[in-house]
Amino acid sequence: MTVLNIKSKDTCKYDLLALGEIMLRLDPGDGRIHTTRSFRVWEGGGEYNVARGLRKCFGMRTAVVTAFADNSVGRLVEDFILQGGVDVSFVKWVQFDGIGRTVRNGLNFTERGYGCRGALGVSDRGHTAVSQLKRGDIDWQEIFGRYGVRWFHTGGIFAALSETTPDVIEEAMSVAREHGTIISYDLNYRPSLWQGIGGQAKAQEVNRRLAQYVDVMLGNEEDFTACLGFEVEGLDEDLSSLDVSNFKKMIQVAVKMFPNFKVTGTTLRTVKTASINDWGAICWAGGQFYEAPLRENLEIFDRVGGGDSFASGLIYGLLTTDDPQTAVNCGAAHGALAMTTPGDTSMATVKEVEKIMGGGGARVVR
Repeated sequence: MTVLNIKSKDTCKYDLLALGEIMLRLDPGDGRIHTTRSFRVWEGGGEYNVARGLRKCFGMRTAVVTAFADNSVGRLVEDFILQGGVDVSFVKWVQFDGIGRTVRNGLNFTERGYGCRGALGVSDRGHTAVSQLKRGDIDWQEIFGRYGVRWFHTGGIFAALSETTPDVIEEAMSVAREHGTIISYDLNYRPSLWQGIGGQAKAQEVNRRLAQYVDVMLGNEEDFTACLGFEVEGLDEDLSSLDVSNFKKMIQVAVKMFPNFKVTGTTLRTVKTASINDWGAICWAGGQFYEAPLRENLEIFDRVGGGDSFASGLIYGLLTTDDPQTAVNCGAAHGALAMTTPGDTSMATVKEVEKIMGGGGARVVR
């Protein structure tokens, strides 16, 4: 069974192109944001993390479309992206005004959490260069037509940044579809991003509009209900815990509403403490559900980026095998490994992912 009709590698320069904001993450390590005297810095962004994981862990050819204010902070983030091997040819650089009155680069202060204390994120991303992108700023015909892209990925975080970013996504998706590129979208519902521009009602309006272009839709239980706005009869009220039946009910409704969905996928997480989670994943493809093995009591070092690493592993599996079972297993294993290291992006290798997929343990390697 062919789940997705993916263009061959030799017809495209890129295996995946991501569109989204990339922020500088300031990490207080073992401490708290409000008491620390030092931060370690990383780059990160929901859409970018997928491209970075595919390149750094799985060796795929990836690029990113984003924008930065042209100052030393923007160049620092660019340097991180280059270290991750992601192509920066399509970064739009915007003249900096000196203090950020009109344009700036986004900052994301994030502490990891531990035990009974949950992780905490404080974003500082107003008036960023990428949030000011508008229709016509990017030559999508050149990217998808001249260079060629097998897979295009974006999501609900970028869509929530401003009134114009959904237009940019729709323009990109329309051209991607014209050139036969697979389109994936991670709903990634963040109430804080939508609260000032219309809240959940606006999130539903925007995400429903964009969903009609999507081949592979990603999101957890809250994402599907909050962003797509449908009610599911018999859905359990508690969406905070791992529940396969909840996801299956929602997908059955979602694929009727959007018959263009060819694959849907989600991580399944029960948060016992900030440091101990049950972790699983499931995807729907071709009318069937495929589940990854449940990992009970998974120890978490830094949970940020676990879902993005699931997405990159799932996409890698679909790009290379077109087998949903292999793909969801790969995504779950990669997400689990990503949460054992600090930062938004994965530090795993493909051999480590394959080992976890095969049931390997954590014995020392030497």
